[in-house]
Amino acid sequence: MTPTSRTEPEPVRAAVTLKAPQSRRLSYLDFGGPGRPLLALHGHFSEGRTFAPLARALYPDWRVVAPDQRGHGFSDRTPDFSREGYIQDAATLIAHLGLERTVVLGHSLGGVNAYQLAARHPDLVSALIIEDIGARADDDLTFCLSWPHRTPTRTELLDQLGDSARYVTGAIREYADGWGLAFRPEDMVASVSQENGDHWDDWLASDCPALLIHGTRSRTLTEAHAKEMAARRPHTRLAKLATGHTVHETDPTAFATTVRTFLDTLPPYDRCKDSR
Repeated sequence: MTPTSRTEPEPVRAAVTLKAPQSRRLSYLDFGGPGRPLLALHGHFSEGRTFAPLARALYPDWRVVAPDQRGHGFSDRTPDFSREGYIQDAATLIAHLGLERTVVLGHSLGGVNAYQLAARHPDLVSALIIEDIGARADDDLTFCLSWPHRTPTRTELLDQLGDSARYVTGAIREYADGWGLAFRPEDMVASVSQENGDHWDDWLASDCPALLIHGTRSRTLTEAHAKEMAARRPHTRLAKLATGHTVHETDPTAFATTVRTFLDTLPPYDRCKDSR
């Protein structure tokens, strides 16, 4: 597809109220436009607006919707960070917006959520874009438990975060009682403990077109594992970019070009099929 306009999309922030297991808000950014829908799921410590550069690059051919996943950004906290909880949030948002034949993109945590959504709800997903996460996950975020809850100033918060500040700059907020992060570190630890494990069955459960993007300097996804994922799953392409784990932030231009090249190959009415 060739963009017909370079008008910048104006994202609209909205929320859907989820009823179970308790009432809470799931906040999302809708970048709008007349194009096909693309649901973008961020990783731990992040939020939907991390995909704003991608939304601008794909507009108007693609309408990017990017939620703040449970416990992140402007979405409410929850004691439940289960796999099924994340997947149900995404499915509910798709239904709420009346989206059809949705391409689902996910980074890290969001990548696992994306291919598990396709495995459990193949009728909702037309294609997958998985950014630097494997069919097995084994991460440890306990280092973030030492991060401060509140500080009097933004500068003090950045000082106490040290080298970690570069990973969470977009999640810094000013609250009534000082400066802090848009998530609770203990929630991130609980979430990643639920993400860790062997998910090969879910990765192989659907056969819709998929793009796996590997940051060649990543310490999360190895080259060997990325090649195995692409080789074992039908209709899966592997793209390698010279970045670390957060490909879309490190090289947004190359990331957007890689994503658009893949999207341009998609047939208009494809859907994921459960191949189990």
